[in-house]
Amino acid sequence: MHTRLMSLALLTLAVATIPFAVARNGNKNEGNFTIQDKVRIGSTELRPGDYKAEWTDAGGGAVKVTILQHGKTVATTEGTLKDLQEPAAYDSVIVIPSGDNAKIISEIDFSKRKQALVLGS
Repeated sequence: MHTRLMSLALLTLAVATIPFAVARNGNKNEGNFTIQDKVRIGSTELRPGDYKAEWTDAGGGAVKVTILQHGKTVATTEGTLKDLQEPAAYDSVIVIPSGDNAKIISEIDFSKRKQALVLGS
């Protein structure tokens, strides 16, 4: 009887901690951003609006990045995380010009975070 009670207590503790761990990890590997002009990620053109970036470890310091709008995937790319000296003061999207006069997202900084998401690395 004592063994069953101990097993039930451990199972209850494990189940109670799972949602917290998932929520913490989910918040760490995602961030929202807004773009004001048309930009590209890879060959995908994004129109002005609100987006969400989610990333997962792809090994060797690389991350796989998924860009979502209204809960739907609109672009995917590879990237890396870059350490910042101080947490970003606000959300910002850094773009660079391409050879065909388009703007390409090269980095996304998320407010109050000490890491930036560098795309296309």
